[in-house]
Amino acid sequence: MSEIAVKQRQGWQIALNWIAAVLIAAVFLIAGIWKATDPARVAVMLTQLKVPQSLSLALSICLAIGETFTGILLLAPRFRKWGSAAGSALLVVFMIYVGIHYAELRGADCSCFPWLKRTVGPGFFVGDAVMLLLAIAAGVSAPATASLKAAATVLAVVTVLVLGSYGFASTRRTGVKAPDFITSEDGKKIPLDQGKVFIYFFNPQCPHCRDAGLKMAELNWGNTRFIGVPTENPQFGDWFMGKAHLTGKGPVSKDVDALRKLFPFDNPPAGVALEDGYEKAMVLQYEDTEPKATLAKLGFIK
Repeated sequence: MSEIAVKQRQGWQIALNWIAAVLIAAVFLIAGIWKATDPARVAVMLTQLKVPQSLSLALSICLAIGETFTGILLLAPRFRKWGSAAGSALLVVFMIYVGIHYAELRGADCSCFPWLKRTVGPGFFVGDAVMLLLAIAAGVSAPATASLKAAATVLAVVTVLVLGSYGFASTRRTGVKAPDFITSEDGKKIPLDQGKVFIYFFNPQCPHCRDAGLKMAELNWGNTRFIGVPTENPQFGDWFMGKAHLTGKGPVSKDVDALRKLFPFDNPPAGVALEDGYEKAMVLQYEDTEPKATLAKLGFIK
């Protein structure tokens, strides 16, 4: 092979390596940074993917660190081989996990992006296979790797930033002022600025929301006022409250839009604990001992 042909081949390999690296790095960076901005919310999504609630928050933080770190490695040529290996491993593990739980997760949301929705199905494996090929291609013809010490320094910086982001997100979830009142289905005003109030957001057609409701129906709420708010199909709000044995616990309100702007969450079930009109905490976990453990710690149940 002539010297010119060799150079042309090397040029194509370098170009392919960069294109694959940039594309797959963008996937991991966006996914990782998104998780880092609100690990608690991502933890809720992980529980819906059958991750044990006790492990979901820790896994959310680890994924935020791992995916962001992998994205940075892929962008830096001297770390690219390691980034390729790490990205490939993450994708393979995720595909195997979904494959094991495929029957339970089919149709569930498995998106890593805030604006792009993906569901578990045949297309999921096709998409992840494409990303796996990009991750592998990013490592082909990549330069020799840098020192382990340099990579460890990058990992340490990413870890500090993600943990700092988690700390900020945790503090940001407290102290939001609620409206002075919302309106019940029959047009009556429901005050939110007095005492302890728990607002439960649910989708009337969501079995997980119903199961969470059944758990809360067994709790002793004491002086805490309970309010149900359907996130869609509000005409079925009372029907759902009956199915979840929550009838009599409190009124139902259709003011979901105004409340969700102040207390954002992804998918129900979700709840917000208010005290004297201010947010005490978002309650996003409903597996295992939750939400009982959190509500008891907050003093919202006896």
